[in-house]
This record gives sequence, structure tokens and C-alpha cells, in this order.
Amino acid sequence: MNRSPFIKTLRAGIGFAMAVLGAGQSLQAAVEASESLPMPVSDLQSYLAQAMAANPQLKAFSRRYDAATQRVPQVSALPDPMFQVTHFVESVQTRTGPQENVFTFSQKIPWFGKLSSRESAASAEAQALWFAYQNQQLTLARSVSVAFYEYGYIEEAIRLTQENVELLSKLEPIIEEKIRAGGDINALLRLKVEIGKVDDRLQSLQQQRVSQSARLRELLALPGEEVLPWPQWEAPDIITPDGPSLAVAMEANNPGLQMLERKITSAEARREIARLESYPDITLGFNYIQTGDPVVNPNTPDAGQDPWGFTVAVNIPIWFGKYDAAKAEALANQRSFESEYDNQLNTLRTQLTVSLSGLADANRRLQLYGEDLLGLAEQAAENSRSGYETGQLGILDLIDSERSLLDLQLLYWRAASDAWQQRVNIQALANLPILGTFHVTQNDE
Repeated sequence: MNRSPFIKTLRAGIGFAMAVLGAGQSLQAAVEASESLPMPVSDLQSYLAQAMAANPQLKAFSRRYDAATQRVPQVSALPDPMFQVTHFVESVQTRTGPQENVFTFSQKIPWFGKLSSRESAASAEAQALWFAYQNQQLTLARSVSVAFYEYGYIEEAIRLTQENVELLSKLEPIIEEKIRAGGDINALLRLKVEIGKVDDRLQSLQQQRVSQSARLRELLALPGEEVLPWPQWEAPDIITPDGPSLAVAMEANNPGLQMLERKITSAEARREIARLESYPDITLGFNYIQTGDPVVNPNTPDAGQDPWGFTVAVNIPIWFGKYDAAKAEALANQRSFESEYDNQLNTLRTQLTVSLSGLADANRRLQLYGEDLLGLAEQAAENSRSGYETGQLGILDLIDSERSLLDLQLLYWRAASDAWQQRVNIQALANLPILGTFHVTQNDE
């Protein structure tokens, strides 16, 4: 079904923003302010770029990843070396002279594999946060897109309801003329009741516009309080996606699953760390003893020479209960992430099935209303108007015909909005470009 000229052509798929009414500002004033509102974004790419650049929750995820990457060089480095100075307040007299100072330098070296395992665990945790960042990007893009199409539906509902109010209002002079000619006044009363009901629906839709605009403004982190201009959109073409292919793509590319895979990898590395904790660390040292002048035995061989030597030390891991508990803890953590992965995969499969079913239903309703019922309802409404003007039909028949047409028009645009929303949901689940334009950040640089 083609839209009439008041609907603007959609180029990229989505564009939107949001706002709230200022204190003491009327709804009409807020709507009028939106007409001249300078929008920083206009199409799909620019709207989503605004969200990606300004949304504070997304920035928080990005900074968590940045922090995690700085953890990797910390855990993979050797412990700080130790330098120790011992000064003898009372010198120890030896054969070669009095010992005055002892200088000790030592470096602890963890057991083989400990540092590399810690690095692997930290690296996997950083990668998990990277995929969490990707997942948040998709969540934000999906929220923005769904809110946009809901805003678009409200636009259509307001437009159609306003047209219906105007059409019914134009009938008043006709009915009043018939009353002056002796017609029944009940026709006018019933018309006014219907106009009041439709106008009430219109006022509710106007308030929904304010609420939905505010949600959009929050997602885009846009300043200001104006009600945003209407988005540019149109009804989608009917497409039937390949469910099995989408399921495969979802399992391979969904960042939520990839995040849990990295957590499992990190947990495996921590199991290795726990196993290696029961192995001793090695400490290598160098000692240098400063010897004073040999006053007692100046002719002794090596008198006054400063002795030095190397040391090797190991810690003795004897608290086996502690190490066994660490191993059990690491294993339990790994099993918990594996179970979480299975649960998340089941949840995503269900969400994909629900979204595919929702899209199929929306497509069915689009075809039903757009190709079949709407044309019949428009013809019926036109016939009812002509029949009422010629006196062949009563006011109730005309009101019922107009009400049926409005309901079908609203159902059509509800189906159009639902179809777009379900397509966005499906593409977000499989980490596909949303409506062919938006991609999550690919490189964790």
C-alpha cells in the first residue's frame, strides 16, 4: 500500500529523538516548538551515531573494557625485586675484618606457567568485556529503533484520528440543515458523542507522543525538553527471513554468547592458576657484605676484601586444604559460566522464535489490511457518506462505517510498526547490520 503525500520517503530506515514538556508548558506549545527544533541527526546512520557517541551507559561499558585491558600487563609482570640494606650497629669482627653493611638484592620468580596463566585469564576477561560492550551497542541500537517505530506509529495514529475528527465535524452542518428541515435531533446528538470519543482518543495519543519523545531523547542523550519532530518512515516490504540460517548466525555471532565463551576461557585459565599455586615459587638473590679495614689481622689473606654470594630460596606450599579449596572454587566458577552459556543460548533461541513468529504475524496483518480490507473499508465509507447525504442511510450507519475505517487504518500502521520492530529484534539477535546500516564496533583496539 502506498502512502499519500503527507508521508515522507524513508531513505535509511530509522531516525528519531525524544523530549519532555517543560514546566508549565502546554502540549500545543511543545508541539509547535518541535516544528522549528534543529535536529543534529536526520537519517539512520546519524541517529545511531548520536546514540553511540553520547549514550552514557554505552560509555560506561567502553571504559570498563579499557580498564580491563590495563589489567593484562599488570598480572603478567614479575613481582617487584627487593633490595635490602643491613647495617651493623656493632660490627661483626671476622678474620678478614669487621663487617659493616650487608646489601641484598632478590627477585621472586613464580613457578613456570603461573604468569602466562594469569595473563590468559586477564586477557579473556578483557575480551569478555569487549563483547559486553558490543552487546550493549546492539541493545542500544535495538532500543532506539524500536522506540523510533513506536513513535512513527503514534504519528500515524494522530494523523488518522485528526482526519476522522475533521471529517465527522464536517457532518455537523449537514445534520443541522436536516434538523431545520424537520429531521431527528438524535442524529446530531449521536454525532457529537462520536466526535467526543474520537477527540478523547486524539488527546491520549498526543500525550503518548510526549512520553515516547522523552524516551527517545533519553536514549540519544539529547539536551532540551522540546517534543521531537515526527520521524521519517513508511510501511515495510513483506519479507520472510530464513529461520535456520538466522539461528546459526545467532549462535556464532551473538556478542552475549561470545562474552560468556570468554568467561569460560578465563575460568579455565584460573583453574590452571589454582593448580599451579601448590607449586613453590623461586627467589634468586645476591648478597654483598661491606667489610671495614682489617685492624686486628691486617696480614690475613684477603683481609679487607668484601665477600659476596648468590642465594636461592623457595617457599614451601604445605597448606594443602587451601590449594584444594582454590581448585574447587575455580572448577565451580567454570561450571557456572558453562551453565549460564547454555541458559543464554536457550533464551536467545526462544527470543528468535518469538520474533520470527511476530514478524510472520505482522506480515500477515500487513497483507490482510493493506491489500484486502482497507480498500473495501474505504469504499464502504465513501458509499456511506453518499448514502447519508441522499437519505438512504442513517447517521449510525455512517458513524459505524467511519469508525471501522479508522480502526482498520490504525491496525494497518500497527502492523507496519510491529514488522519493523520484529525485523530489528531479529537482526540484533544474530548481530546482523540493523536494516542494512548499523554495525557494532568490530575491532577491539
